[in-house]
Amino acid sequence: MSANPFPPGFTPKSDFLRVLGERGYIHQCSDFEGLDAAACAGTLTAYIGFDATASSYHVGNLLVMMMLRRLQQAGGKPIVVMGGGTTKVGDPSGKDETRRLLTDADIAANIESLSHVFAKLLTFGEGPSDARMIDNDAWLSRFGYVEFLRKFGPHFTINRMLSFDSVKLRLDREQPLSFLEFNYMLMQAVDFLELNRRFGCSLQMGGSDQWGNIINGVELIRRIDQKSAFALTAPLIATASGAKMGKTAAGAVWLNADLLKPYDYWQFWRNTEDADVGRFLKLYTDLPLDEIARLEALAGAEINEAKKVLATEATALIHGREAAETAAGAARAAFEQGQLSSDLPTVEIARESLAGMSNTALMVAAGFAVSNGDARRQIAGGAFRIDGVKVTDANAAVAVSGSQAELRKGNSRKRLVIV
Repeated sequence: MSANPFPPGFTPKSDFLRVLGERGYIHQCSDFEGLDAAACAGTLTAYIGFDATASSYHVGNLLVMMMLRRLQQAGGKPIVVMGGGTTKVGDPSGKDETRRLLTDADIAANIESLSHVFAKLLTFGEGPSDARMIDNDAWLSRFGYVEFLRKFGPHFTINRMLSFDSVKLRLDREQPLSFLEFNYMLMQAVDFLELNRRFGCSLQMGGSDQWGNIINGVELIRRIDQKSAFALTAPLIATASGAKMGKTAAGAVWLNADLLKPYDYWQFWRNTEDADVGRFLKLYTDLPLDEIARLEALAGAEINEAKKVLATEATALIHGREAAETAAGAARAAFEQGQLSSDLPTVEIARESLAGMSNTALMVAAGFAVSNGDARRQIAGGAFRIDGVKVTDANAAVAVSGSQAELRKGNSRKRLVIV
């Protein structure tokens, strides 16, 4: 089971906090007792904000999305706030450089693309616990500059703003922080105030790096409307070896199928480190805890069965059950039965380009390495095979004569090269 995240002597009465605690979603809360009482008193409405800086979210964003799913499963009402307004400014949290400013058209296109993933995780509608999606541009862009300053500026001090990690860490690293970005935390606080007034939203959730921004909203609601509101954050997830969640040698693990095929998404979860299997089953699947405990207890080679369950269940949440089973079947055919499956990820290379191509260049083209140097290091370590033959010479020309070849990296990743 997950370590107890609650203060000594506190046991949650609400299903919402109990489940979040049992499954490992809780890092910090502004008021456990007050939030627990609010969750028990009726339908708890909570939100998380998502800026629209790209056309797809990645696995690193999935943890907080799952918190909204847990809220709805416990009878609460989730609000997904798409940051059409805040994206115009850019969140400085965790960044050393100012985000690229996007046009209104870019932001609208990103929101359209991003919104689809939430329909996989949440039920939207008009019911008491149905999710709602709203764009914060609806209120942020209506304010005039002087009006915004007069309404909200008196409730923030520069002294306090400079103490928050999103600002302090940037300045400590002697990286410039623009006045544009400095306003982001005010805008996020106003989001919480607006949602509290419009929908009775009393909880904002997010990653632990958002703690300061969320607390600003809690305090703004208290100061202006004299109401209670709550902050709840999740831990930032890293793998057992310390790698950032959702980052691989091939790049980000995207949630949109047009950027990452379901098969590759399945393989990402299949490659989970042994020590992470139980934790990830709790966070990223709906499996009951007793079944997770059984899978987590598997030892030796049997832990691979738990990884396959994790991969299939996590993939089903984002890409659907059919796509998950297809990916699992393709992996089984490719690795356990020695067959090449049409569902394997492919890379197409023109024959004239393949002529004289080095093994190093092929591994980079296949997405198995991020650079020539990375490919050479992996080849030296015996990581790659072409049609079952280990690649030993990084500079040798690729030995592919037919119309296709199987590339394998380690024991669990394959590509089909189409010539």
